[in-house]
Amino acid sequence: MEATVQIERYADQGRCVAHIDGRVVFVRFALPGERVRIVLDEPTNRSDRFWTGEVVEVLETSPDRVAPSWPLAGPLAMGGGVGGADLIHVSLEGQERWKEAAVMDVMRRLGHVELDEIPVYAMPGDEEAQGLHWRTRIEMITDDEGRPSMHRRGSHVRVPIDTMPLATRAVLEAAAMNDVWGGALPANAQVRIAVPEPRVDAADIADGAALRRAIGRNYAIIVDGKVRHGSRSLTERITVDGHAFDYTVDASGFWQMHREAPQVLPQYVIDQIREVLGDRAPRNGRNLVIWDLYAGSGLFTLPLATLIDEHAKLVSVEGAKTAVANARRNLKSAGIHTVQALCGDVLKTLEKDIDPQRAHPDIVVLDPPRAGAKAKVCTKIANSGAPIVVYIACDPASLARDTATLTQHGYALHSIAAFDIYPMTHHVETVALMSRVRG
Repeated sequence: MEATVQIERYADQGRCVAHIDGRVVFVRFALPGERVRIVLDEPTNRSDRFWTGEVVEVLETSPDRVAPSWPLAGPLAMGGGVGGADLIHVSLEGQERWKEAAVMDVMRRLGHVELDEIPVYAMPGDEEAQGLHWRTRIEMITDDEGRPSMHRRGSHVRVPIDTMPLATRAVLEAAAMNDVWGGALPANAQVRIAVPEPRVDAADIADGAALRRAIGRNYAIIVDGKVRHGSRSLTERITVDGHAFDYTVDASGFWQMHREAPQVLPQYVIDQIREVLGDRAPRNGRNLVIWDLYAGSGLFTLPLATLIDEHAKLVSVEGAKTAVANARRNLKSAGIHTVQALCGDVLKTLEKDIDPQRAHPDIVVLDPPRAGAKAKVCTKIANSGAPIVVYIACDPASLARDTATLTQHGYALHSIAAFDIYPMTHHVETVALMSRVRG
């Protein structure tokens, strides 16, 4: 079924809202203010609360619309449909407006916080790269002939691909030097490519040979869970406040995906904490106590331990055993001995395993998975009496729900900012700092 509709506003998941005979329709590849012809997803039923659909023709165009730089990720009607870049039709400035509006809306509806604006920060180099070449990790499936492919939306068709425009140059080089695009992989396999960004001058990796030397063996091509080329343990290097930090990370584990996010986010968190710490610093000579929750391999732990207060007592908590082992290794390599790195469920660990001298933090930093920390963990944080809470979120809705919980327990939003570390997609990273105002 096709229809012509007027696009009204942004919605979630990279879609916009239109109406057909009073019924809400969520439309892919649209922009507010446009008049478009759409095709509705089948099946549709008159009893459905809403319908979904996709643009097949743009009749009146938004100034934020651009031609997709990766047509395969665009609308089905225009030869696309593989997914992975649901804002590929939007200018970079338009994407920032979209993400600001999305975060403000969800904070109002779920967090009960009214905001006039939210700064959205682009990552260094993204404008020059036109929003491409930022992913240091990619995942694909191979087709029956061992060629990398992606599923076409709404079907079982696997579309062969010979590049990945969102991948960094280092990822593409590692794929090329192992003949990934040429069908050298097993058929019907899950493939993950992980390549830490070489932290060298662009002039030093201007050609493929130099880039390969910079990558060395510090990459992984994983097929069905097993390393086929490269190494399981990778080395990531970041610089915060002029200090270099090295991390051992698991090639299959979590690490911030954007090539610049592992540097930009810790720097911002450190700066925000310094700004608000002020007279909240512990008195009577007591050292700062910091909790770093959902700490992974220690991305935030190492800078917190060295740049906020080298005598601070830290507790890091992470549920993934391999990540905790790497975090402990990274702390030891950095000469940091003031961190109690714990492995386990965050809530259970906070209830049972915290050293009494670290049970009442001055600062809590948490970077939970997409589902958020949830009410019980937020309540535990509030009951600890922490004056400062810094929440890093990859899902604004989860942040908003947890903000509402913390607000109920006496916290107020001090600052919030969004980081466009997922260009060409509707995803956005948000960092909120909350201060205790009562209780």
